[in-house]
Amino acid sequence: MGEWKRYVIEMGMGIDQHGQDPTKAAIKAVKDAISRVCAVGLVELFDFNPKNIRIESIIGVPYPERVAIEKVKAAIPLECKKDVNIIEGGLKGPGIALKEFGDKTDEILIAVAFITIYIRRGT
Repeated sequence: MGEWKRYVIEMGMGIDQHGQDPTKAAIKAVKDAISRVCAVGLVELFDFNPKNIRIESIIGVPYPERVAIEKVKAAIPLECKKDVNIIEGGLKGPGIALKEFGDKTDEILIAVAFITIYIRRGT
């Protein structure tokens, strides 16, 4: 098997303004990062076989213990190896609590994601 090489690094941010759900903020951060990646060069240069692709995500978010990692992985559109590491980070600040929106508190949660795409060559 070939060795893994980094080809794409991108960052994203996601916000959950109502509901105080760190999973929603994390998913939005991952989608934000991925939305800015255009893999045309990778597709043209390499065999874009999902077995040869790995996506690593590091996500900083308040209340990391409440994040549903499998839901975050599902937000990554490629069927490849996905490594998701959720850490304490991001930001929380005061907003407005509206029970109609499912708020439990007035907190707004902000997550940041760091996405790296690796390609395995020489397989």
